[in-house]
Amino acid sequence: MRTPSRRLAPFSVVLVCSVLSACATGPLESPAAAVPPTAAAPSPVPEIRPGVPAGYLGRALPDSLLLLPPPPGKGSAAFARDQAMHAAARKLQGTPRFALATRDADLGFPHVASTFSCALGIPISQADTPRLYLLLQRSMVDAGLATYAAKEHYQRTRPFVFYKEATCAPGDEAALRKDGSYPSGHTAVSWAWALILTELSPDQTDAILARGRAFGENRLICNAHWQSDILQGRAVGSGAVAKLHANADFLADMKAARAEIDAMRGAGIPASDCEAETAALKPRISGVE
Repeated sequence: MRTPSRRLAPFSVVLVCSVLSACATGPLESPAAAVPPTAAAPSPVPEIRPGVPAGYLGRALPDSLLLLPPPPGKGSAAFARDQAMHAAARKLQGTPRFALATRDADLGFPHVASTFSCALGIPISQADTPRLYLLLQRSMVDAGLATYAAKEHYQRTRPFVFYKEATCAPGDEAALRKDGSYPSGHTAVSWAWALILTELSPDQTDAILARGRAFGENRLICNAHWQSDILQGRAVGSGAVAKLHANADFLADMKAARAEIDAMRGAGIPASDCEAETAALKPRISGVE
């Protein structure tokens, strides 16, 4: 099976930085309230480098090159649909949804750990839910790196390069120009997280899946990906989660994370600042699949 090359591609650099708290611009989040007694610090885990937790799968990743079809070629009907979705997504520039897409572009921890807090209805942080936090860190590495066999093979041009436009994150553009667009790593991560979290909290399935889908579609709004990149990113994320379910460490962390979620709910500790997110998610991309 193909594995990612030893060269750290731009998205994998983001992954390494995102799981290292020193890469964040601010201090670790503080708990919103007293932490339930079940929220114990996790045991040490393997690391990519000192301070950076590795994924669960190592090199045993889904083979995205084998799993996915080639990206749509220029002049094809599928590429015409990609172009139509690009035009539709650009209409959301300057809206609250664009602002949310800009925030979602940042995969750095601790910021990104709270992505699903409103969908779950509880705060997610290293302080409040340490085992869930670690689960998100490690599964991010697996789902994100699983996209690289296809990314490096196809080296698809991103829409902002194709159209000579800007993205929602200008500081990332130099790296993204060198990083294949197909499939979307952000989407693979968000969809993997959505599937994991629906298993942990099935009563919130609709809200969690909707947030996971929106996170991926926000890459369209950011002008960083084509729609077909997003659709196939979900496929890779699903494949990573399927493989994770055969990993004993992952299953142990799932059990511990479920206990943390239940304890937070039992303690009546809600997520905060959710009205703005709900409002931002209301605008949809016209015609998106």
